[in-house]
Amino acid sequence: MSEMNPNAASPSPSSASHEELVQKIREALRTVVDPEIGMNVVQLGLIRNIEIQPDLIQITMILTTPFCPAGPYLLEQVRYVTEQVTGRPTKVTLSMEMWDPSMMEEEALAEWGLW
Repeated sequence: MSEMNPNAASPSPSSASHEELVQKIREALRTVVDPEIGMNVVQLGLIRNIEIQPDLIQITMILTTPFCPAGPYLLEQVRYVTEQVTGRPTKVTLSMEMWDPSMMEEEALAEWGLW
């Protein structure tokens, strides 16, 4: 039974490292800037979910407008930056959720003069 105790302790470090990896990805994605708006995808609230799987990172994101001209560029940059930071293949899925300025970080809202 003493062999089970070390195994029972391993979920905590892996969940901690999971959260650390999500934070590391979010910080790296701050370098992906929407060229039309001049703010990054994290500030704008475009990154809706980051899912860490053993062999894949899955990111769900949205765009500020349905036919955003920078959309393909932003999707590819999010994929590329995430792969560079994690060393894992990354799949970026575009959600059809409508973007709203309330999704932005507070600092970004203040910068736009909305809050």
